[in-house]
Amino acid sequence: MTARSLTSLVAVLALSFAVGCAKKPVRDSNGADSANGAGNEAPQIEDKGINTDPMGSDSGNIRGLSTVFFDYDKATLTADAKTKLAANASWIKSNPAYTVQIEGHTDARGSVEYNLSLGERRAKSVKSYLEGLGVDAKRMTIISYGEEKPLQSGDSEAAYSKNRRANFVPLQ
Repeated sequence: MTARSLTSLVAVLALSFAVGCAKKPVRDSNGADSANGAGNEAPQIEDKGINTDPMGSDSGNIRGLSTVFFDYDKATLTADAKTKLAANASWIKSNPAYTVQIEGHTDARGSVEYNLSLGERRAKSVKSYLEGLGVDAKRMTIISYGEEKPLQSGDSEAAYSKNRRANFVPLQ
């Protein structure tokens, strides 16, 4: 990558960050705009009686959505994962206001490219299984984070096993 293209990339990222951080007006109960002040921050996800923690099922705070785990270097679903996915399918079907982002993750072993590919295969495997359970494909998106968002740090099998997963984030 040339210095010029690197400078352009940094400029685009900085601009994207600045735009994303801009304050947006908050509407009061009468529908009028008011300035954002302390305590007036607009929520990113509307809460309609469901805890929609931005960490999704990884947080353990969304009743009815569970993270599923994978064996080393595999994207095949275990019996435990299939049981959890049946419950997740029920949650998705009974909450039609939400789409669900399925996030594929890996442990730190392997190259960045390989882990992104493995995370994608895991997310696709989960999505395909949920489609087989009757969940509309249009209500699910997938993304791979590879090894970039570990739940647990460390170089032990216990830490690795927590990071080989697919989690679910409700989006509106």
